[in-house]
Amino acid sequence: MFSHIMIGTNDLDRAKSFYDTLLATLDVPPARVDGHRIFYMTKTGVFSVSKPINGEPASAPNGGTIGFAASSPDQADAWHAAGLAAGGTTCEDPPGVREGAQGKLYLAYLRDPDGNKLCALHRM
Repeated sequence: MFSHIMIGTNDLDRAKSFYDTLLATLDVPPARVDGHRIFYMTKTGVFSVSKPINGEPASAPNGGTIGFAASSPDQADAWHAAGLAAGGTTCEDPPGVREGAQGKLYLAYLRDPDGNKLCALHRM
């Protein structure tokens, strides 16, 4: 459904360090730098972080979440731990199983250093 997702940052070097560490837990190679943007290329799509081209400060969306697929609860836990160690902050409930209309999911939430809300999701 999606070709790419791009979010903003106010510090590209900090964002690259954070996301290189975080996404390595999901077997995603380090970002390719392209001027004011970084790109994580996978077979299923592209995740990018950019300094805003209009020169205004980047801000996190209110109500927005970027979800990353995890292959297991252990991988989601490793993702969460790596994100915290790299400068992210925990949010929502602790990582764990949630049940709802979508079935049983293992979810781990955190915010990146710019405040963007992220989730690692494993469908059980």
